[in-house]
Amino acid sequence: MLNAICNHLTVDVLITVLAILWLSWAFKKLKDGRSALPPGPRGLPVVGYLPFLRPDLDQLFLELAQVHGPTFKLWVGHQLWVVLSSPSVFKQILRDQDMIFSNRHLTAAGLVFSGGGNDIALAPSCDSNWRTLRKIFVGQMLSKPNLDSLYRLRRHEVRKTVVDLYNNKIDTPIDVGELIFVTLFNSIISMLWGSTLEGDKWRKIGAEFRHVVSQLSATISKPNVSDFFPILARFDLQKIEKEMEKNMLWIDQIFDRVMDERKKIDMETREYDRNDEAKDFLQFLLQLKEKKGSETVLTPKQIKALLADVVLGATDTTSATIEWAMVEIIKHPEVKKKIYEELANVVGESNIVEELHQEKLQYLNAVVKETLRLHSPAPFLIPRFPSQTTTVDGYIVPAGCKMFLNVYAMHRDPQIWENPMEFQPERFLSSADKLDFSGNNFRFLPFGSGRRICAGVPLADRMLSFVLASFLHSFEWKLPEGTELDFSHKLGIATRKAIPLVAIPTPRLSDSCLYA
Repeated sequence: MLNAICNHLTVDVLITVLAILWLSWAFKKLKDGRSALPPGPRGLPVVGYLPFLRPDLDQLFLELAQVHGPTFKLWVGHQLWVVLSSPSVFKQILRDQDMIFSNRHLTAAGLVFSGGGNDIALAPSCDSNWRTLRKIFVGQMLSKPNLDSLYRLRRHEVRKTVVDLYNNKIDTPIDVGELIFVTLFNSIISMLWGSTLEGDKWRKIGAEFRHVVSQLSATISKPNVSDFFPILARFDLQKIEKEMEKNMLWIDQIFDRVMDERKKIDMETREYDRNDEAKDFLQFLLQLKEKKGSETVLTPKQIKALLADVVLGATDTTSATIEWAMVEIIKHPEVKKKIYEELANVVGESNIVEELHQEKLQYLNAVVKETLRLHSPAPFLIPRFPSQTTTVDGYIVPAGCKMFLNVYAMHRDPQIWENPMEFQPERFLSSADKLDFSGNNFRFLPFGSGRRICAGVPLADRMLSFVLASFLHSFEWKLPEGTELDFSHKLGIATRKAIPLVAIPTPRLSDSCLYA
């Protein structure tokens, strides 16, 4: 009996020892094969890395990537963040596994803004409504013929700003960021409903709408404890959801008023089905909605979501990029000299800038691209989440985690870019690679890539060069005496200057008729 017990214990001990050895071997294999969660800094119990987050999240992620590599993780409250920052890893996410990673990670504020994920920017890509909206937006609203037809509206607003500067603000310090934002905002809402409202109605609703968008932008970019601790979301401790709901209610009411005005005009003029004139976006969408026999069914909620995406996507990010370009141009006199030489050769000093000049302004376009590289308006694009657990860069990435595509770090990587911290537009002229906005070169992704590439790229591409070229061709810009350039920034919907650029415009063109 004793021998049997001893034999039994020996077997148990042997099994235990073998199990420990096997677990040690398996753990080592997992570690060596990197088949586990990515590495990352340690946090605190419960709150994770939350206390160590900083306002300059882009710089923090850059520093952490230098320590932990191009793929690392953070636990922020109960939320797992995975941060990626290399072209090869981006290719895995945006091309090889694009379907798995094509959904957005919705914050509590984003959920309210998108009506529960009912717009282009934040809706699930598997949703048929998203595919329909994107097809309409990219394939029709932002098609080349439609954008060409609306050029007169964009041109009118830019020329109006130039004339106002010439008549009222020469040799006066100007908040350049504010000037650009107002110009772009007026251009965008002109394309939204330019043929619907005129005169006092246009100005009144435009001013109200701009105020609401500014409030919305500030609210949606605030860090929210509800996102870090979902169990607290129902309490809305910071009142961010409540504030977002109020902002969206205002926007809905403004859109409702404009849509009613448009329908009223169509009923009175009975020109609803005329196709021989340029249509603003609202008119286009309403006609599409009402067109008999159309397979596309758009609800008023979807129409308003589309229009809201246009406003936010085409004002904050584009105006921030142009302001940063102006900062770099003022800082680098040799860059400014080359731009003015190109404008003189392509446009001439007896003409004004037109969009048709854009393709020939190669150096100016290189300046825009270099600005987008160094000052990415969306340094992490829009965060995504995997719809299923998968492997990225050899690590396990769980379903539902928050994925940051850190283009800010990649655009500054010395292994990818020569002298990455220097502003050198020439790199986009001499490069053998095709570095454009299409998202096919994973070294340069200012607008993302794959099925969730920014839907507004065609409009942004036109507005960036046209507005920048118009302001530079018409005026010389210099800093007020005794001031210096500041390069500090703050994160929001777009990465903006922390201290706005203030500069003094002086007319460059001798013919005053060019300012009429």
